[in-house]
Amino acid sequence: MAHHPLLLGHRGMRGSPEVKENTIEAFDLALQHGCHGFEFDVRLTGDRRAVICHDPAVDRVKVEGARSGQLGNLALLQQVFERFHSSAFMDVELKVAGLENCVAEIAREFPPERGFVISSFLPEVLERLHPELSKGIICETRSQLQGWQRLKVDYVISQWKMVSEELVRQVHDSGARVFVWTVNDPHRMQEFAGWGADGIISDDTKLLVETLG
Repeated sequence: MAHHPLLLGHRGMRGSPEVKENTIEAFDLALQHGCHGFEFDVRLTGDRRAVICHDPAVDRVKVEGARSGQLGNLALLQQVFERFHSSAFMDVELKVAGLENCVAEIAREFPPERGFVISSFLPEVLERLHPELSKGIICETRSQLQGWQRLKVDYVISQWKMVSEELVRQVHDSGARVFVWTVNDPHRMQEFAGWGADGIISDDTKLLVETLG
């Protein structure tokens, strides 16, 4: 993996005039560009549906209090697994608690053949996940990063500014893997790949594949 990291689209693909992020179309496009898979965000609606959505509200409607039909055409988590379980590595970010059993059931029904990780900023979410699931802690601050060892995770998913060659070595020595986000500079992509990062997440899937594919 050291010289061939997984190439993953951030929310499928961001900032493109062609598609909207966190949609089936964005996930399709990331794969068409040559990525191995993609990262995406999941929230829980008021009627207990797992929907693909980054922000807590859609058109000023709070996701947690809404019925899924009130939120436009958001994709469901089950739809994503059903469509991509045989073709993509999936980094499934749980934005809120309460999704732990749902994601376990869907992963059992549509087991991803190319691998997956259930990731979150929330340690309590990871601690409640079924032991059979691969878990990843997402870190944006130094204090978050300092706690990765006590969580017994399979992946450390760190904001790129905090990643060093030493961190990659430490995580690998523990038996876990390192994903780096969000990397949009080709020189940084090459640097992290050279350090042995196991996955690189980028908004620019074309650039990512052109640089490291």
